[in-house]
Amino acid sequence: MFDFVRKHTRLLQFLLLLVILPSFVLVGVEGYSRFMDGSNSAVAAVGDRKITQTEWDAAVRDQQERMRQQAPNVDPKLFDTPEMRKQVLETVLRDRVIAVAIEKEHRSLSDQQLLDIISNDPQFAFLYDEQGKFRKEMLASIGLTTDGLLVRVRQGALSNQVLGPIANSALPTQSSAGLAFDALLQQREVQVQRFDIREFAAALKPTDADLEAFYKDSKVSSKFLQPETADIEYVVLDQGSLTGSVTLNPADVEGYYKQNEKNFKAPEERRASHILVKVTPDMSAADKAKAKAKAESLVAEARKNPAGFAELAKKNSDDAGSAVRGGDLDFFGEGAMVKPFQDAAFAMKEGDISDVVESDFGFHIIKLTGIRGGKLRPLEEVRPEIEAVLRKELAQKRYTEIADDFGNTVYEQSDSLKPAADKFKLTIQKAIVQRKPATDATGVLASSKLLDAVFSSDTLNNKRNTAAVETGSSQLVSARVVAHHPSRTPALADVKPAVAAAWVQQHAKEAAMKAGQERLAELQKGGDAKGLGEAVVVSRAKPSGLQGKVLEQVLRADAAKLPAFVGVDAGDGQYLVVRINKVLPRDPALIDAKRAADQYAQTWAAAEMMSFYNALKTEYKASIKPAVQKSLAASEAAASAAQ
Repeated sequence: MFDFVRKHTRLLQFLLLLVILPSFVLVGVEGYSRFMDGSNSAVAAVGDRKITQTEWDAAVRDQQERMRQQAPNVDPKLFDTPEMRKQVLETVLRDRVIAVAIEKEHRSLSDQQLLDIISNDPQFAFLYDEQGKFRKEMLASIGLTTDGLLVRVRQGALSNQVLGPIANSALPTQSSAGLAFDALLQQREVQVQRFDIREFAAALKPTDADLEAFYKDSKVSSKFLQPETADIEYVVLDQGSLTGSVTLNPADVEGYYKQNEKNFKAPEERRASHILVKVTPDMSAADKAKAKAKAESLVAEARKNPAGFAELAKKNSDDAGSAVRGGDLDFFGEGAMVKPFQDAAFAMKEGDISDVVESDFGFHIIKLTGIRGGKLRPLEEVRPEIEAVLRKELAQKRYTEIADDFGNTVYEQSDSLKPAADKFKLTIQKAIVQRKPATDATGVLASSKLLDAVFSSDTLNNKRNTAAVETGSSQLVSARVVAHHPSRTPALADVKPAVAAAWVQQHAKEAAMKAGQERLAELQKGGDAKGLGEAVVVSRAKPSGLQGKVLEQVLRADAAKLPAFVGVDAGDGQYLVVRINKVLPRDPALIDAKRAADQYAQTWAAAEMMSFYNALKTEYKASIKPAVQKSLAASEAAASAAQ
């Protein structure tokens, strides 16, 4: 079956698309009815049919699970973003619109029509066996039953009844495709002159008066705003903090050693060589008897000349893999061999040759050639390991016993952490923190719960200890604010070098832009080409060093009259003046005429379908609730700002 799956990967991918990918495929009118009476608030609606928060959350979870299955090693946080939630909601709304359209237009398909679709479509041919019946194991491999397949195909076919005619109505011509791709992939021969701010910065020397005036601008000073911080002290009660204060009884160490001796033994391994006289299940009793007799004769021969065992195995063993090595199986531990073989090998002494040993593979003659491991490590050698285990256990027990007492102590003696530190033998630590965890924060300082407690009004204003905050499994922390520093704009003297660098940067940029614009005006009036670089051909496919908005402006510039000129702030410390010398046709190697026409037709069809879908949304009064749209927009903006 697995060979068949590998051979039909593309077809299976098609079915997987049908099964799992959100698109215009429906979840069924019947399926939607379960949500229509939900008491949950609506996040979107199609007419009077609402999409609830519960339905949206379920769709998000389904999508996240699908993505996790497809990329199990990817950080799950990447699957939980405002953008993804918005996309899922729009997909649910889109499917609901089409479901309503199918219902309103009284569209349906009989089971026979569905079977005809499946049987006549070559994409489904691999699902049938030679008798024309469904391969149930093939359906099971993609998580479907026969009924499930029919449901999915019905949904897809009904959706296509709504949208398919619109897609098929798009009839772009090859000439229109050519015009579109010619415009998109047009090539232009250009020359570039660059005005780099670094060339202007060296000559700029701001005075103190310049810097004072510059720093008074709120747009400038806000860039130097120092965030709110707090100098804190804190103590951590957890297993690690208690381990050092735990006292061990030597008798407990010895008792643990005796009770767990097996854990302090290196696993015993044995090395053996063997000769196999093979037996198969279909052998007659007489043939098995002959095989056993041969094995017994080989035992006798091996015992007469133990040193010749390897040669005997090469000539007589039916185990081709080990025979070439003289029957050597190398070292193996318990569980590596079939039980009769293992039992015999672990009962032998080094150098012994066994009697005939019977297993499912046949008859074995075993020679034990080595023994290693299995010795008990002395107590003194493993004492540090045992002490570490016992300290950990006792520290955890101690934590459980004193956790409540720790919380009461930091609360009742809230003007200092010293009583708690002394009582529980903890170290008072110091840190400078902000309201949000720093990007490089680790341990308890990465806990938002702790920072929320630190910046609470009671802790800030009254300098009291925070309550004991649980920052991890079996971990409590209390902190107190030693000094609070509100966000502030520093004095110019404190940031003067940085302000001077910003002043130079801004004025150098202005100077570069001014010089570039003057050069642009000069060229537009017929100035010479002095300073322009070598002529290069650029296009969207081959930018030749021009990127982003520079390339776009060069390719969008009016080239009716040549040479044409463009001035662009590249945004990377450069102002570019570009002379356009020639307009060249697109490179035919990038896309042939037929492929261009096909892609253009697909794009046109997609645009027609989207336009029709938007018309359906209007007709059936489909929309996402304004409050939800606002919340999504705010979440996206916050996520973007955090990046």
